[in-house]
Amino acid sequence: MTPAEKAFVLAHASVPEQIVSLMSLISRGDAFLMEDYLGFAGENWLIVVGYPLAKPFSAEQCGRVVEQAVQTHRPAVLRFIGPEIPPVLQGKCAERQSDQYYLLNIERTPPKPSLLKTVDRAGQLLTVERGQIFSREHERLVAEFLSKTEMAPMVRSLYLAMPRYVGHSPTAWTLNARGKGGRLCAFFVVDLGAESFSTFLIGARSPKHDEPHASDLLFREMIRLTRESGKSVINLGLGVHPGIRRFKEKWGGRPALPYEFCECRYPRVGGVSLWSALLERL
Repeated sequence: MTPAEKAFVLAHASVPEQIVSLMSLISRGDAFLMEDYLGFAGENWLIVVGYPLAKPFSAEQCGRVVEQAVQTHRPAVLRFIGPEIPPVLQGKCAERQSDQYYLLNIERTPPKPSLLKTVDRAGQLLTVERGQIFSREHERLVAEFLSKTEMAPMVRSLYLAMPRYVGHSPTAWTLNARGKGGRLCAFFVVDLGAESFSTFLIGARSPKHDEPHASDLLFREMIRLTRESGKSVINLGLGVHPGIRRFKEKWGGRPALPYEFCECRYPRVGGVSLWSALLERL
């Protein structure tokens, strides 16, 4: 992908999966443009991001792009995400998921005063810092967090991919909350690559050294970082499960963009699931 193409994508991105550096580093695939759609291809897998970049969504056009991409790259596994499943993939999904992206407009939906008071109290006990590295300290906290938290394999693999993403992408930031003795008790990873929004990618807190409202303190810092970068919208990611939805809604996030996921598997000797392949490389 040329620098001009990458700039075009980031200028028109509407979902986190259109942040080229994020997806390229996590998937280890090559980014490409096909008409108005972004895709990523690897040795035996293909991702098509079915959110158009500059034109209104058309299920028929999107389906044609998917067919063309499959013919070009001949994957064993196709992963599609978009606002809806195009007709060409209907009935062919080996795995399927429906959700919604949560968005927060920080100018139109300010936090409740009671929430800010709680955050102020937490800020008296905790220190917040910003960085652009993912240290062994972060990795240990993730290991602790994943050992105590149930989550879908794709989400788990996102956490495990952070070391090869943060520090290698100039738009990735860690927001860290530290307690007594400077111990890391929680952190967020935020990406500022898209032109019109910032992206909340993951959050983790220490099961052993959990501090009350550390995540709320980091959320306020994410709002500040977003505002300083000249943006007014945060893409908070998917709803995932009720607990995460409640946290995002507490800060004013609302479901705003439909998300449909479809994984198709094509007969091919040695073909494996994309996410299985990714997990094997971690």
